[in-house]
Amino acid sequence: MLQQIRDRTSGLVAGFIVAIIAIPFAFWGVDSFVGGGGDPVVAEVGDQKIRDSQFRRAYEQRYQQYLSLLGDNFRPEQFDQARFRQRVLEDMTQESMMRQYAQDSGFHANDAVLFETISSIPAFQRDGKFSTEAYREVLSQQGYTADRFEAQLRESIEIDQLRGMVIETAFVTPAQASQAYRLNTQERALSYATFEPARYAAAITVSEDEVKARYEETKAQWQAPERVKLAYVELALSELAPTGAPSGDVLKVLYDAEKASRFTTQEERKASHILVAFGADKDAARKKIDGIAAELKAGKAFADLARAQSDDSGSKAAGGDLGWVKRGQMVEKFEKALYDLKANEISGPVETEFGWHLIRADEVRPSVVRPFEDSGVQAELAELYQGREQQKRFQEYSEKLEQLAFENPSSLEPAAKELNLTIKTTDWFTRAGGTGVAAQDAVKAAAFSPEVLNDGENSKPLQAGDNRLVVVRKAEYEPARQKPIEEVAEALRTQLRDAAAKAKAKADAEALLAAVRGGQPLAEAVAARGLTLKSPGTLRRDATTEDRALVEALFKLPRGKDGLMSYGLATLGDGSVAMLAFGAVHEPGVDAQQAEASTARLRDIVAGGEFRAYRKQIADEVKVEIVEAPAAETAPAEEAPAP
Repeated sequence: MLQQIRDRTSGLVAGFIVAIIAIPFAFWGVDSFVGGGGDPVVAEVGDQKIRDSQFRRAYEQRYQQYLSLLGDNFRPEQFDQARFRQRVLEDMTQESMMRQYAQDSGFHANDAVLFETISSIPAFQRDGKFSTEAYREVLSQQGYTADRFEAQLRESIEIDQLRGMVIETAFVTPAQASQAYRLNTQERALSYATFEPARYAAAITVSEDEVKARYEETKAQWQAPERVKLAYVELALSELAPTGAPSGDVLKVLYDAEKASRFTTQEERKASHILVAFGADKDAARKKIDGIAAELKAGKAFADLARAQSDDSGSKAAGGDLGWVKRGQMVEKFEKALYDLKANEISGPVETEFGWHLIRADEVRPSVVRPFEDSGVQAELAELYQGREQQKRFQEYSEKLEQLAFENPSSLEPAAKELNLTIKTTDWFTRAGGTGVAAQDAVKAAAFSPEVLNDGENSKPLQAGDNRLVVVRKAEYEPARQKPIEEVAEALRTQLRDAAAKAKAKADAEALLAAVRGGQPLAEAVAARGLTLKSPGTLRRDATTEDRALVEALFKLPRGKDGLMSYGLATLGDGSVAMLAFGAVHEPGVDAQQAEASTARLRDIVAGGEFRAYRKQIADEVKVEIVEAPAAETAPAEEAPAP
C-alpha cells in the first residue's frame, strides 16, 4: 500500500534498472525508432525503421560497456569491429521484432504490474521499502525521464510475457527425463596416449621455397592496416589549479542561496495507519473505519487493530508502521492529515483514492537548519564554491580552446601556450583504436577524418571523458601496406613447422589407432612408440579434470561389441592428438535430488529450443530487412574472435 501511495504521488514513476541491463533495447532507448530527414535507414523491422544515428548510439553504448567490462585487458588489435557491429544490429532488430509482435498479440503490462515490479527493485528501496528519494536519485544519475523508464518497463514486461508463454509451458516426459539422467550420470573408464606436436617440431625443416609459396597463398593475411600517431593537447577539469579561498561575505551569500535545499533537514514524521479499502461498497467501508475508530477511542491498541483489520498488506504485519515520511512522499490528503497531527495523535477517517485511513503520528522529527558558523557548513560551502569556480573556469577555457584550435588550424602551439597545456603524442594506432585518448571513439573518428588525416588541420575539442577535452592533429601517418616477406618470414616458418608437426602427430595417432583396432594390445602398442598410457579412471560428461575435447570424444564413441574396447581420436586444445580407449561403462543408481535437477535442466533446454523455434516463426511474420548495413571501420588484418 505504501509503495502504491508513493508511486502515484510521483505520477506513475517507472524506472526499470534491471531491464536496462537485461534486454537489448535499453542500449538505445524507447524513443529510438523515430526521426528521419537525412538520417539513412539501416534496417526495416515490420513497420518500424532503425536509422543510422540510432545504430551508432547503440553501438557506442555497447562498446563503452565492453571497454568497462574488460578494463586494462582490452586489446584493440584483438577487437573484431565488424562482427561487433553485426551483433549490435542483430540485437536491435530482434528487440524491435519481439516488441511489435508482443504488442500486436495483445500482451500488456498494466499499472498494477508496473507497481509490483518497481517496488521489487533494490535500487529504488531504502530499508527494504520503496523510496521516492532513491527513485529520483537513481533516475537522475542514469539520465532517464520517468516517462521513458515507464515505457521501457512496460515493453520489457510485454516481451517477457510473450517469452514466458512459451518457456513456462515446456515439459518433458518421465521417459525423457529418465534417459537424460542416465546419460548425464553415466561414467566411462578412459585410457589414452597423446602425440604432442612439440616432439616432432625440432626434426622439421622448412625451406625458403615453402615459405615463399605459403606467403603467396596467404598474402591477403599479411596486410598492415593504416595507422596514425596524434599530437594532442588535453584540458581536464581535475587538473586546473585551485582558485583562491573565498571571503566570508562570499560564503554567506552562497549559504543564503543554498540554506533551504542543502543545509536544512526536512521535517519528518514516523507514521502508522489502518486502511479500509473501498471494495465494492464505499459506504460499508466507511462504517468499518468508523467502527475501528470507536475501538481506538475505547482503548484498543492501534497496532493490534492494524494487524487484524487493515487492508494494507505491506504494513499490517508491522502494526501499520509506515516508517519515516517526508513531505512529498504521500498523496496530498494523507500528507495533510499526517502533518496536522501532534506526536502520538490519531486522525479521524481520511479518504484517499485507496480507501479510508486512520493515521497516527508516532514521532515528529522537526526541521533543523545547520547554522552558517558550523565548521562542517563552512567546509561544504568552500568546497561548493571551489567546484563552481573550477567549472566556470573549465567552461571559459573550453571556449578559448575551441577558438584557438579553429583560428590556428595548422598548429597546437598557440592553444598550448595560451592555456598552459602540454602537447603530447599518442602511440601508433589503427582505426580500431589504441590506448589512452586513442581508445575514445570520438578521437578515433577524428583521427581518420578528412580534416585531420588529409588536410592536416586541428580537430574540434573532443570529449575524452567527464570534464575532459582534447584537440588532436596528425603527427605521423602510415597508409595500409602489404608486409614484405622479410617482415613475416619467421611467422610463416613457424606456421609451416607447426602445421607439419601437427600432421605428423595425427598420422602417428592414426597408426596407433589402426594397430589396436587390428588386435595389438593397447599397452604394448603404446609402449612400442615410447609413449605413456594414461588412465585417469572413470569420467562423467561434465568432467573437468581432463581436456574438454577428450571428454567429448570419449562420450561420442560407441560401446565396444562383446565386451571389447572402443577406440577413437581427439584433437586437444593444445594441438596434441590423443588416441583414446574405453571399455567399462558404469551407470550409478538414481539420486532423487540429482534426478530432479537433471529434469529441470532438460526442461530448460527444451524450453529454450521451443522459444528459438517460436522466434523464427515470429520472424516470418515481422519481416526484417537490412536496407544498408552500417559501414564498419577498417579492422586489423589479423582478426581475433568477436567479444
